[in-house]
Amino acid sequence: MTLTTPALLFPAISLLLLAYTNRFLVLAQLIRKLAEQERSLHQDATARQILLLRQRISLTKRMQVAGVLSFLLCTLSMFALFLSFEMPGMILFGASLVTLSVSLVYSLWEVTISTNALNVQLQDIEALSEEQKRDEGISKETKEAP
Repeated sequence: MTLTTPALLFPAISLLLLAYTNRFLVLAQLIRKLAEQERSLHQDATARQILLLRQRISLTKRMQVAGVLSFLLCTLSMFALFLSFEMPGMILFGASLVTLSVSLVYSLWEVTISTNALNVQLQDIEALSEEQKRDEGISKETKEAP
């Protein structure tokens, strides 16, 4: 194995960590927005959203840790190969690939929870829409009644 093999992984890991950071920032924005809504209007969906957000934060932390560890192991692999330590370099590179895979699994899990959270939001919007339609129907009936 040459020094260029682990070097090929560098840009991919860097971009992955950037994507993870962006997901974290989105989560932070959602939590702040949800906290603001909770202060102004208590909703049943809020409790479900908070649970899902806690899970997503935990998974985002895990995928970032695994991604950073993968990057570190890849760097150590390159350093070992640079020093002509072939076997340790290969082992470190293999460990880097494993931690990168773990990071990707956490990312997939977080995306699944994220879609569930969006479905909770959509159900809440649909419930509000149906409630408004019912309220409009009741107000029309009371206006028409003699």
